[in-house]
This record gives sequence, C-alpha cells and structure tokens, in this order.
Amino acid sequence: MLVDSEPIALRVLSEALAEAGVAMTADAAQARFLGRSLAALCEELRRDFGLDPDPAWLERMRERLHAAFRAELRPIAGVAAALDALEAPYCVASSSQPERIALSLELTGLAARFGGRCGGRMFSATMVARGKPAPDLFLHAAAAMGAAPAACAVIEDSPAGVMAARAAGMRALGFLGGGHARAPAHRHALAAAGAHLLFDEMARLPGLLASPA
Repeated sequence: MLVDSEPIALRVLSEALAEAGVAMTADAAQARFLGRSLAALCEELRRDFGLDPDPAWLERMRERLHAAFRAELRPIAGVAAALDALEAPYCVASSSQPERIALSLELTGLAARFGGRCGGRMFSATMVARGKPAPDLFLHAAAAMGAAPAACAVIEDSPAGVMAARAAGMRALGFLGGGHARAPAHRHALAAAGAHLLFDEMARLPGLLASPA
C-alpha cells in the first residue's frame, strides 16, 4: 500500500510464465497470487502447472522486475504525507522478498521512513514459516515492534493479506487505491475476506486510524 507495484509485478510474472509455457494473464495472476509469497507462488506452479521454477528462471524474472520498477514504479498518491501525519509507530510487513521491499522504498523516496535499506521496520514473508493468509508475518512484525496484536491495524490490498490480519487478531483496512485494486470485484473480494472497512485515498488514513475500531 506504499507503492503502486502490483500492476508491474503481475505483468512481469505473466510474461515470465508465458516464456515458461504457462499462459496466464495479469488479471488471472492477480486473482491467484496477489498477496502471496514467492515460496507459495513456486509451490502452486509446481503443483498445478507442473512448472518447477529453477534459480535461473527466478533470477531472470527478478532482474526484469527490478528493471521495470526502476523505469515505472511510483508511490501511492499521498502516502508520504499520510505516513508523516501518523502518531503511532508503523512498519512494512510484505509478502515480497527483502530486496524488492528495499528497492521499492528507495526508488519512491520512502526508505528513510522505515529506517533505511537495512531498517528494523521492514518485515518480509521470508522471515516466517507461513506466508499470508496465515497470520505469521503480522504476528512477527507486531512482536518485533513491541505491539500487542489487538492494538495493531493492517493496511492491505489483497484478500490474502486481509485474512492474515484477521487471523492475527488485528484490525484490517482494505485499500483500493492501487492500480490493480479499483475494479468492483476487488472491492467485493476484500470485503468478503473480512476487511473492517475499505478506503481508496491515503489522505484518509490518519483519520481512519485515529477513529475507534
């Protein structure tokens, strides 16, 4: 919810799958993999498509993704001002690989707000046994931040992330402002996953977090 990365990442994934012989549109990839970890993606490709992603294929996809990020990635509108207006501590807890998280924040000028490239407020699904929709990542981040789960709010744009937040006992706010999240079907998916509320402008975030759950 900090950077508008998913349309780029889903396009790159769709292209990489096509080269490996798996036809899947970016929309289909979104429905299947949005919010999931790389480990979960690879497991599903093995199980359901007979594709065993080897290190060379993964590295080519990573290089293509990072190049696309450098050319296209932008922050979500209003996110810097919203972060600066927050009174409570905050962190990143993402299904992405650590290097993707760090690069995304650096390219969009947000890294310093999370402690820099090696900051202690960036958490990846690689740090836990189970990715979203399991609660492990959010519980790990909360423990590292010294926060009780019930006192935490999670801003999510994926059904898997909303389910993970709910499973962790946290307040789940569904964000609809990303380039991949504006279709009515996505709104319905976040609501069905259990989002406590939905919003599409980052300028609203400080007020929403200040409101009673």
